[in-house]
Parts: sequence; structure tokens; C-alpha cells
Amino acid sequence: MHTFSYVKASSLKEAGELLAAHSDAKLLAGGMTMIPTLKARLAQPSHLIDIGGIAELSGIEAKDGKLTIGAATKHVEVATSAVVKKAIPALSFLASQIGDPQVRNRGTIGGSLANNDPAADYPSAALSLGATIVTNKREIAADDFFQGLFTTALGAGEMIVKIVFPVPAKAAYEKFPHPASGYAMAGSFVSQTAKGVRVAITGAGPGVFRWKDAEAALGKKLAAASVEGLSVDATDLNEDMHGTREYRANLAKVMTKRAVAKLAVTAATSKSSGK
Repeated sequence: MHTFSYVKASSLKEAGELLAAHSDAKLLAGGMTMIPTLKARLAQPSHLIDIGGIAELSGIEAKDGKLTIGAATKHVEVATSAVVKKAIPALSFLASQIGDPQVRNRGTIGGSLANNDPAADYPSAALSLGATIVTNKREIAADDFFQGLFTTALGAGEMIVKIVFPVPAKAAYEKFPHPASGYAMAGSFVSQTAKGVRVAITGAGPGVFRWKDAEAALGKKLAAASVEGLSVDATDLNEDMHGTREYRANLAKVMTKRAVAKLAVTAATSKSSGK
């Protein structure tokens, strides 16, 4: 492994100063991506700045129709939070499906979004729900944040502080996980928001993307049958030993139909329980 210096930042201000002082430094939160990257010698930072213990990066709050989650909040905390379960149950479910117990107990929501792995789960929720990614320098709309394979709008010295999710009328997430890693071979997050129905697909392509045709069809009628005659363009999708582009395109459609079907069941359950 490449030699580097380890520094534990005690505040957001200190972390920013350390990033500014060391141009080759990398941030470390849960380490679920960074540590394997270092072991594979795919990154050679001069410094690792540990931000996992910074209080300003923690916390979950629902207020005024928005759910705010600190960047260093672990997956397991999102999955088990009563606040998240009440505000956006689909987000809680998504977090519970990430990786395995070890990953969920160490990995963080901010780290996942900053890494923007094409098969990660959280990007689909952020994009579908129209989240705002708040950094130490500015606010970035999810539609502008994700820019392709492992690429985001984050600039030099910029770190995610918190994520603000507008609470939707309803939402659901379904994915087809790789049996070994748990990563999504294709996943679909469907939400009914104040701005209409939004569908975000992860795992199938080089980055998370919105399926606009499905959004238009579901906007007219929010039912799984509305997606039946549609197809995801397979041209630029991922292809490897686990599945062809066409296979992933079909998976994306199937996961979207399952998510929409789950919305109907959730709505019926809420109505019968008087919620």
C-alpha cells in the first residue's frame, strides 16, 4: 500500500483547511470505498483526512417537508431511523439493502454520493427525490451533481456536509442485486413529488440517470401497466460477464414496474390503516 499520512479532523473547518493545505489529500469517512481503492493502488493520496467523527456531519432531521441527513450518517442509521421511516420509508428500505452488515455499519451516505459508483443505491434516491447536496461551499441540485462514471460536480477542497430530501407523496425502491456484492445490477427509485413522477435508474449504466419516458407515462397513470410498452435504450448501458446491455435494460424496466407496484400496495395499506 502507498505510504500516506493519517489526520483526524475535529471540525468541518479543520477538514477544509487540511484539504486546502494538501492538494493530494483524500477524505475518509466510512472507508468502504477508499480502503479497497488504496489496497488496489488505484489512489495514492499524500494524506487521508478522517472526517467520520465530525459532529457537524451527523444527524437526521425531518422538518417543513424536508428530510435532512448528515453526510457522515451510516447506512445502518438511515435504515433503522424512525424519522426516516416516517418521512421517506423507501429511503430507509434502500439503506437496508446496501451491501452487507459490515458495509452498512461503516459506510456513509455522503461517501456513497461523493464516490458515485454506477451501481450504488443512494444516487437513485437523491436523483429521483430531487435532493439537494449541501457542501462546505454551496448547494448542488441532484440533477446537476451526478456527472457520469465516478464523477460528480464536487470541486477541489469541496466536501458534502448534508443531503436535503424533499419528502414525496410516496416513493419506492426496487433493485436486482449482484449475489456477491449486493450492488445493483439494475435498480429503480420511483417517487411521486410536487414536481411530478420521477424515475431514477442505477446499476444499469455508467451512472445514475432518469428514465424520462417512464416518468411521462407514469405521470398520466401511476400504475405498473403504464411502463409495459416502454423500453430503456440499451445503447450506452453497462455490459460485462454478469449481463448484456439488453439484459440490464430489461432489468431496469422490471425493477421500475416492481417499484410502481409497491407504491400501489403502500398506498392501499396506508389508506386501510387510516394514515
